[in-house]
Amino acid sequence: MDVTDDANTEAVIADIGAQQNRLDGLIAAAGINHVASAIDHRPKNVDDVIHINYTGVFRSAVSAAKVMLDRKCHGSILLVASMSGIVANKGMASAIYNSSKAAVIQLTRSLAMEWSEAKEDGTGGIRVNCLCPGHIETPMAKMVMEKDPDTRALWESENMMKRLARPEEFRGITLLLMSDASSFMTGSTVVVDGGHTAW
Repeated sequence: MDVTDDANTEAVIADIGAQQNRLDGLIAAAGINHVASAIDHRPKNVDDVIHINYTGVFRSAVSAAKVMLDRKCHGSILLVASMSGIVANKGMASAIYNSSKAAVIQLTRSLAMEWSEAKEDGTGGIRVNCLCPGHIETPMAKMVMEKDPDTRALWESENMMKRLARPEEFRGITLLLMSDASSFMTGSTVVVDGGHTAW
């Protein structure tokens, strides 16, 4: 699915709903970064980051909600933001990335307000939550660390566990947020960052 293409995003999600006659969940985890000082950002850099990190996530969530509402599925939508939407990360000059992730956190609350109430006609009941990971060993993080080799040591020193996360460490929280185990949870932001933002 190409989240930069609104029509493609809607078509892919609608097709899944049509094939399965339902849609129980969506994880919107699109994200790119452009590491540069705010002064050095160019309009295209800003547009690219916002279009994928915010608009792509928004369009994915809306497309999923349309199917869920149409098919009367009380589903779960998980928007993946970042602790970068809560704090400014030392060692990473990326004002646009950080603010795009802050927008996703607020989007979560707004969509939860619109879609969470289960209506008498069977629509609604769609939970929307947000996951904010800390620094993870991903290709995007490695790109930042390759640009500045001191970044790894800085990031590891900033959380209470003194290491970066592994992608598989987010399986449990993701299963919780997508399943009925979190049936009374909506509009929430869950931070999983090794204690980085708890200092």
